[in-house]
Amino acid sequence: MSPSEALSPDQIASQLAAKGVIICADDFAVHHSASAGIAELARLHRISAASAMVLSPHWAQDVALLQDLRGQIDVGLHLDWTSDFAKAAGHGWSLGAAMRRSVLGGFDTRQAATVIERQLDLFEANWHAAPDYVDGHQHVQQFAGIRDALVAVLARRYGALAVKPYLRVSRPPQGTADLKGRVIARMGANALEKIAATAGFKRAAALLGIHNFSGSPADYARLMTRWLAQAPPGAIIMCHPAQACEPGDEIGVSRVQEFAYLAGPEFVAALATAGVVPVRGRQVLS
Repeated sequence: MSPSEALSPDQIASQLAAKGVIICADDFAVHHSASAGIAELARLHRISAASAMVLSPHWAQDVALLQDLRGQIDVGLHLDWTSDFAKAAGHGWSLGAAMRRSVLGGFDTRQAATVIERQLDLFEANWHAAPDYVDGHQHVQQFAGIRDALVAVLARRYGALAVKPYLRVSRPPQGTADLKGRVIARMGANALEKIAATAGFKRAAALLGIHNFSGSPADYARLMTRWLAQAPPGAIIMCHPAQACEPGDEIGVSRVQEFAYLAGPEFVAALATAGVVPVRGRQVLS
């Protein structure tokens, strides 16, 4: 660092006092517009993690967008049971059916392990490394049967690594959850955290960013301001950005609104006001 680039005492103090939060963009590879938007936000230092849908036919090509970001952001597996990609792969369920299966006995752990292994294989085949973390599309990583199989598979594949993948626990911070957040948490957040802790895996144990993908750009800005204020250190704030609204994307309009906000100056100001710095999991999870 040259003298002209040196941080002032006030800047150093500000960084030391900052709250480290993982800003995670879900659904990388759901379509190219999402992948391109997520990669752009990472280069702008607006996000610090990207979750990949490896069953998508876009994954093998779009992964190239992340190559120059290797080591700068976390890249994780967005475990998938409920998308059209999962249905095409032969193991997909509607979200409602998957939730009922989780509540009424859970998924078969052996079958779930096979599905998880296949998705990890696809991740590694194109990223050429283990995932930095695992979460789930529509939070399936914590559904009964899936969560047990997931931790067992991760222990078998990555248990000897010095830095193991961490897990997202989809549970809003205490006192912040609306109805949707409470339902998500009750689908196995506490159970996943207990299983993962016993197996020695780190967890990001608080999740924000839950909303109904409706409302105006101003509504989303207000939500983000609240999430940044509420997030404890080491929490995840998830987002779902894309550069354009693709045909057939049920939340496409919201994706474009999120991208515009996250790429713009209002988000930078909101981060500064909240004292939040986007960080990788290894920087904040102990």
